[in-house]
Amino acid sequence: MTIVTAVIILAILILAHEVGHFWVARRIGIPVHEFSLGFGKKLYSTHKNGVEYSLRLIPLGGFVRMAGEEPGDTNNLEGFNHRKPWEKMAVSFSGPFMNFVLAIIIFIYTFTFIGLGFPSDEPVVGEVIKDKPAYTAGLQSNDRVLSMNGTDINSWGEFVQTIQANQAGSSLVTEVERDGVVQIVTMISTLDNSTGNPIVGVYPQIYFVRQGIMESIKLGFVQTYQMTLALLGGLGMLFTGAASSSDLAGPVGITSMVGEAARGGMVYLLSFMAFLSINLGIINLLPIPALDGSKIVFALIEKIRGKPMDPEKEGFIHWLGFMFLMLIIIFATYNDIVRLIKG
Repeated sequence: MTIVTAVIILAILILAHEVGHFWVARRIGIPVHEFSLGFGKKLYSTHKNGVEYSLRLIPLGGFVRMAGEEPGDTNNLEGFNHRKPWEKMAVSFSGPFMNFVLAIIIFIYTFTFIGLGFPSDEPVVGEVIKDKPAYTAGLQSNDRVLSMNGTDINSWGEFVQTIQANQAGSSLVTEVERDGVVQIVTMISTLDNSTGNPIVGVYPQIYFVRQGIMESIKLGFVQTYQMTLALLGGLGMLFTGAASSSDLAGPVGITSMVGEAARGGMVYLLSFMAFLSINLGIINLLPIPALDGSKIVFALIEKIRGKPMDPEKEGFIHWLGFMFLMLIIIFATYNDIVRLIKG
């Protein structure tokens, strides 16, 4: 089921991306030969208004095959390669742009129909972090904390304060109510290096408050903006060496993360989907050959030079970029497999 969910999510992200290219190309007047979801062998195709719509075997991408982009079709005066630089930039930018639009729509939907999340002050465990002291001791989601080391606990704030009142490594004898039965759980706190405080590895329950449509629209833009900045920061860390290339995730890793998000509920799954959509938009704007960002750069160079680059040379550069991207995907998939083996 996780694989199916991941494929559906990827298909939606790719569809939004390719619809952007398709719509702008058609608006400009560039003939489109094919609109495809996926790569490889065709599983299904149909023709409508001169365009072939196809579904292909490998669901890791898609493409809009426009006039003027293939060998033997470079002399088509209506084709992409004969268009003005600003038209080329508009077609290339429209795909990533639609991924940002999709993220905004997802957030607006989430805030409107599910709500904005707030941590509850009830002393009830929401999530237990794997391999942390609470997880090891057997604490579970929905456990209500009654007391700790003989001190009554009446709120989440008191629960946190009691943990932090003891040094890291202290034994915390915790009385909890689970399914109407009182149980004793003993946890050994550990130090959180980022805060310097003792923790046991739990989050409070989250309750959601639906927002009005205008507030949801505002929050949708704000959330997309903040997530974009966070992703750009992470990308910058990867290029500067502050983050390791072993952190790269491929299709296997993404599928695993989709499964984890789905277990957290619809709001987490939708948020992760928006995250992936923004990520796809940012990656495609990078000036790497074969990506939309490089086509924008080539169009800018054409504007400065006053003439386009030789189509065969540009095509060869994009082919090299495609091979480079395939190597990155293979490397990221290797990382995924290693992480799975190591647990």
